[in-house]
Amino acid sequence: MAAFTAMAIIGGVSLAVSAYGQWKAGKAAKQAGDAQQAAAESHADLADYNAATAELQAQDALDRGAEDENRFRAGVDVMIGAQRAGIAGGNIDVGFGSALDVQADAAFLGELDALTIRTNAAREAWGFQVEADDLRRRGEIARKEGGNLAAAGREAQSAARWATAGTIIGGSSSLLQTRYGFGSSRSSAQGISTIPSRTYPGTYR
Repeated sequence: MAAFTAMAIIGGVSLAVSAYGQWKAGKAAKQAGDAQQAAAESHADLADYNAATAELQAQDALDRGAEDENRFRAGVDVMIGAQRAGIAGGNIDVGFGSALDVQADAAFLGELDALTIRTNAAREAWGFQVEADDLRRRGEIARKEGGNLAAAGREAQSAARWATAGTIIGGSSSLLQTRYGFGSSRSSAQGISTIPSRTYPGTYR
């Protein structure tokens, strides 16, 4: 009896250590998954913030481009006005011949430069918008990866719990087998051999 008690204590301690190790490993897996998800979420939030900033920069580029374009057009108008005044001061008809051609050339070249300003602003805005779209996609990917890592951690914890339960159940059955001989083929064989035989009259053994 004392021997069995010692074996039971040793087996119980070993069983508890093994089960606790499995439970702890599952808990650590879930915590790691949760931490990775939190890190991914922070990365995604930063990506969203940077994307919003890039979109603001894109709009700012368009607004600045529009202001520069209007300012340039106004400057062209002032230049053409000065040309007209100079031409008129020389007693030349500003609406005829070379005088008119000079003004038309100035207006044409001024328009080309104004459109160039608009195009450059649009290109700058497009670059910021592409950056914003890329950042948002990165954020979505980070969130998805974080969710997958968290799910993997939960699955690992669930598997560890089942393993812990299996360890406990298996260890308990082993202790019962040690104490009572459950499932022991040797004990069963001994039990059969110790059944007393009966002798009946008129029979020979």
